[in-house]
Amino acid sequence: MQTSHPVGRHVLGELRGIDPALLDDADGLRHALRTSLLAAGADVRQVIAEPFQPQGVTVVALLAESHASIHTWPELGSAFVDAFTCGDGADPVYAVRRLALTLGADDAAIEVVDRGGAGRVDEPISPGLTRHWQLDAVRVRTRTALQEVLIADTAHGVTLFCDGERQSAEHTQLTYHEALFVPAALLAERRERVLVIGSSEGVVSELAMACGAVTVDHVDLDRECVRLCAEHLPYGYTPAALAAAEAHAGPVRMHHDDGLAFVDKADGTWDVIVVDLPDERPDEPGAQLNRLYTGDFLTRCAARLRRGGVVVSQAGSPAQWRDATLRAAWDRFGAVFPHRAYVGSPEHEWAFVCGLPDAPPGDPAELVAARLDGLGYAPRTLDAASLRAALVPPLRLRRSLTRMEIDPAARSSR
Repeated sequence: MQTSHPVGRHVLGELRGIDPALLDDADGLRHALRTSLLAAGADVRQVIAEPFQPQGVTVVALLAESHASIHTWPELGSAFVDAFTCGDGADPVYAVRRLALTLGADDAAIEVVDRGGAGRVDEPISPGLTRHWQLDAVRVRTRTALQEVLIADTAHGVTLFCDGERQSAEHTQLTYHEALFVPAALLAERRERVLVIGSSEGVVSELAMACGAVTVDHVDLDRECVRLCAEHLPYGYTPAALAAAEAHAGPVRMHHDDGLAFVDKADGTWDVIVVDLPDERPDEPGAQLNRLYTGDFLTRCAARLRRGGVVVSQAGSPAQWRDATLRAAWDRFGAVFPHRAYVGSPEHEWAFVCGLPDAPPGDPAELVAARLDGLGYAPRTLDAASLRAALVPPLRLRRSLTRMEIDPAARSSR
């Protein structure tokens, strides 16, 4: 697929600390804008200036590439600049910086917005902080019955976005999925039967099979999203593998159902239950996925485990400035399960929590490291040393550990 690029750059500049006399000189501003644009490689066709009373000037330049403008507030010593150019012939950032230098601005705040092309995704990270994903080729953009789905090429390879949030990316997805599944599989007494809730891409199903699962039940409510992932992502299910899973024609059985309803009505039990959903949304109490982050749902999952089984859930980020959902998940698991384990990720952006109804035979970190060689699957992003480190909870979580979890005598008598 051919990659497309933005057709232009729109630069917004706020220039401050300028001599008020310069900001009220229409002819001087017109000359300053023209020379700055010419120096930046623009083809300037016309420049007009309009002074206002009692003060202030607006200057507009018509360019072959598009336009530029200045709006001044002499009483504030400020000028607000707008420069938009198409193509690669002119550099609007240089034009604005050159103008700031010409006017003797003490400070210049510049924002660059890509216009046209495939666009970008603005992903909220925390209050006041947004991550901007520049999109190259868009492979599919659609709204399913449940969510907006976008699959596009980014700097991280082919990337899946749902409702404006990155769910997985080609270059990092294995790091995420191995940290989610491998430690839980190693903590479990067996891993013959695995239940996966969410995880539209199908990577967890593949990992479970590689780790010795005989049966994998995969439950995802959004049938269309799952099929789009199989068609457009270079990881996870292929269309043929998904078709077989939907037909229950192999060890992986695809169920397009609500996860909570499936757990309630299913007859079977599992060794590992994986809850792999988009981030919990505490600021959207009505969000459907929040039902699968509750203590009640964890209790229902625990009732479906075989002896020695494990429930693992995506739990947010361990970064202190955005770890509220992780701390909430940690507390919920502690209220439901006698034993829990934290799993960090080498990407430091994701963390997971495991719940164990039965006491593990030893320290969880040493247990997963010791069992790794017998897994039957060689992780590409984890080894014994990194597993030991990954199972050390952040200090904020360790301080909330109960005596039952840190006292081996108390744990064994439970």
